Amino acid sequence: MLIGIDLSPLWSPVGLLLFGLCIGSFINVVVHRMPTMMARSWWRDTAWQLDSGEGLEAVLGAQPEPAEWAQRRTSLAGELHGHLGSLPAWDLSQPRSHCPACGHVLRWHENIPVLGWLMLKGRCSACGTAIALRYPLVELATALLFVAMGWRFGFEPVALLWSAWAAALLAMSLIDWDTTLLPDALTLPLLWGGLLAAVLGWTLPLSEAVWGAMLGFAGLWVVVWAFERVTGKEAMGGGDFKLLAALGAWLGPTALLPVVFIASLLGAAVGLVMKARGELREGRFVPFGPFLAGAGGVVAVLGVAPILAWVGL
Repeated sequence: MLIGIDLSPLWSPVGLLLFGLCIGSFINVVVHRMPTMMARSWWRDTAWQLDSGEGLEAVLGAQPEPAEWAQRRTSLAGELHGHLGSLPAWDLSQPRSHCPACGHVLRWHENIPVLGWLMLKGRCSACGTAIALRYPLVELATALLFVAMGWRFGFEPVALLWSAWAAALLAMSLIDWDTTLLPDALTLPLLWGGLLAAVLGWTLPLSEAVWGAMLGFAGLWVVVWAFERVTGKEAMGGGDFKLLAALGAWLGPTALLPVVFIASLLGAAVGLVMKARGELREGRFVPFGPFLAGAGGVVAVLGVAPILAWVGL
């Protein structure tokens, strides 16, 4: 009860299903907009570094900066600041949802999860451009994930906590699949959220959460470091370390081996299929984040003990 309001319908099966559909719609926004937000942030940092000259000491040592360098640097910084300042607002709240082809702003009923897409028959009402099937599928997937979290952890308030966890993993998976990037804005809050949940007694004992986070990050980092030293090839980015650390903070250290094992199997299988079908371009790799996230979801729903028993551990 909250101020006389009964909130229990929110974590009932139907409540989680409907809430998941709404959050799935928001995940579509996050997946679409966050990469652009990240790119703009990087360019702003670049412009600031050019403007301030930060880092030149490491390049020049004791030598003074040549005058022509300073002139070109400040000129380029000014151009970057100007271009970035002229861009329209772009974040999770603005602009309003619209058709990328014609700019038509979606009406409220066109934004209803799944139903809006069905009513529009998968096309923009203004210009007729096809709306990707992925949007309603993400909404449905989120709804099913929320119900799965309720089934696993009980249809009670804690289901909302694990539903948020699952939603963050889904958003990260889609962004990583599209861009091979795992945003710190998602991985780090998930990591700290897992530790905070342990402190509050909502998930694991704190010691297990801390060990899970530490071993998740350090264990994967050591493996990747060794691989890169032996082969001379880049294996994966630092975002994967942070993601596995976050999974360790939520699921504990004993879950790390099953997570990595399942993720490796799934990643290898998908990579081989894509290569056989010619969908994996030369020099490109299949991002590991979606498989780590998916494996984390499997371990969370099924539990660590049954999976270890199945593989004979």
